[in-house]
Amino acid sequence: MKALLLLLLSVLAAPIYGADYSLQLTPDNTKVEWTLTDVLHTVRGTFQVKRGSLRLDSDSGKAGGEVVVDVASGASGSGARDKRMHKNILESALFPEAVFVPDRVEGKLAPSGASRVKVHGLMGIHGGHHEVIMDVCANVAQGRMTAEISFDVPYVDWGLKDPSTLFLKVDKKVHVTMHVNAMLQGVS
Repeated sequence: MKALLLLLLSVLAAPIYGADYSLQLTPDNTKVEWTLTDVLHTVRGTFQVKRGSLRLDSDSGKAGGEVVVDVASGASGSGARDKRMHKNILESALFPEAVFVPDRVEGKLAPSGASRVKVHGLMGIHGGHHEVIMDVCANVAQGRMTAEISFDVPYVDWGLKDPSTLFLKVDKKVHVTMHVNAMLQGVS
């Protein structure tokens, strides 16, 4: 009886999140990395998140919010390459932000521990809007969520210029990975 009472008290004292999650994304708790391969090597770089909020309800499958990325912050470690990327490919002076707006989640987020889900939504980039499905590996513990979110951007199909040259052929998609470590907020 005592063990049952202790178990009941520990369950009642633990935070209850159900399947409804809310996160605030900032430059401090979110890291965006990208990779682009060519025939000789892999180029790696980063972007900064300006702001973001996500709400995921895996019981209903609904998702909401937005994540805003500062396109002008894109960096690969090469000043000459970055200047060309911003001027000729991203045109970041004209299109300074990329915005992801989720609309649904596929799969169940566990109230604690590890989960794998897919988040569907629209990516606004370079003046267009495109369907994106993001793979999410999340872990919930003690009121925090850590997550690795990955997806591909088929930038040529989306209307951005191909940086390939006669001798240097570049892949037609960029792989993006976001690392999130944020407090769960306003969760019901």
